Amino acid sequence: MVSMKDIAKRCGVSVATVSKALNGQPDIGEETRNRIKAIADEMGYLTNAAARALKTNRTHILGVLFVDEMRSGLAHEYFSTMLESFKVEAEASGYDIIFINRNVYGGHNTYLKHCRYRNVDGVVIACVDFRDPQVLELVESGIPLATIDHIFNNSIAVISDNVSGAEQLVRYVYSMGHRKIAFLHGESTVVTQNRLVGFYRACEELGLTIPEEYVRPCVYHDPKRCEEATRELLALPDPPTCIFFPDDFSALGGINTFNSLGLRMGDTISAVGYDGIHLAKVLGLTTYSQNAWELGKTAATQLISLIERPKTTPVDRILVPGGLCVGTSVRDLNQKE
Repeated sequence: MVSMKDIAKRCGVSVATVSKALNGQPDIGEETRNRIKAIADEMGYLTNAAARALKTNRTHILGVLFVDEMRSGLAHEYFSTMLESFKVEAEASGYDIIFINRNVYGGHNTYLKHCRYRNVDGVVIACVDFRDPQVLELVESGIPLATIDHIFNNSIAVISDNVSGAEQLVRYVYSMGHRKIAFLHGESTVVTQNRLVGFYRACEELGLTIPEEYVRPCVYHDPKRCEEATRELLALPDPPTCIFFPDDFSALGGINTFNSLGLRMGDTISAVGYDGIHLAKVLGLTTYSQNAWELGKTAATQLISLIERPKTTPVDRILVPGGLCVGTSVRDLNQKE
């Protein structure tokens, strides 16, 4: 097995210099560092992770806490893109990732115990029940944290700009002549609350009064529930002309309802989605595209900064904007027959 001593002899430098180069310490020149790394790779040197952890007090492992009750998260384009981006950025910075759960080692663990057992340097939390006592225990543990689409006072929060997203959708639909606008929203989360704020704020600024029966609870990424809720909206004595679906995937359920009632989306009924996944383009669905790649990348860079430079990295709330994607699903009511 190749040792640092072997590399030092080949490079004509001290073992201490080789150690500094391979561990990314800043007090040697970049040219020397790159030369040592290149020769180490050529000689087939593998860093001893356990030894490095003892020396640096870091394992270079990041935990990912991701719980999806619908069991569709990793198949969901939005979340899979976000997690892939997090993984790419983490690996580029020399970190490995593991998924945190409480069902390993006999199923008697907590999230925190799993993190302690694997000795992770930090954790990113996304798509969980943030009120879960085990999640709160982890948040209060002192382990460096970054959350996606949720805010805790003691962790970095990377937030998709859901307020602006909902506002932009309302303003676009309004510009197309719609005044009877319904909103099917997901579960009670910060994401939902912010989208509702954006929805009502834009409606208020535009002088729209939205009947209570137009705003109904639904479930994210659940076409069946969206189908049922859409049918209830269209059965009202004065139904909406445009429906906001919880997300692009659940919109499939709403579109099924349209079809079963003989309605044509973009003609006799209008609709918008949320997320901006490829499916929306296929359906011609007007939607708000969240920047999932930037969310994952930002979470990784901020978490690693907090781990490596805790004294100079602020615990901030970082908003990541997206953009409106116009399809063919909203009829222009301004045009005369």
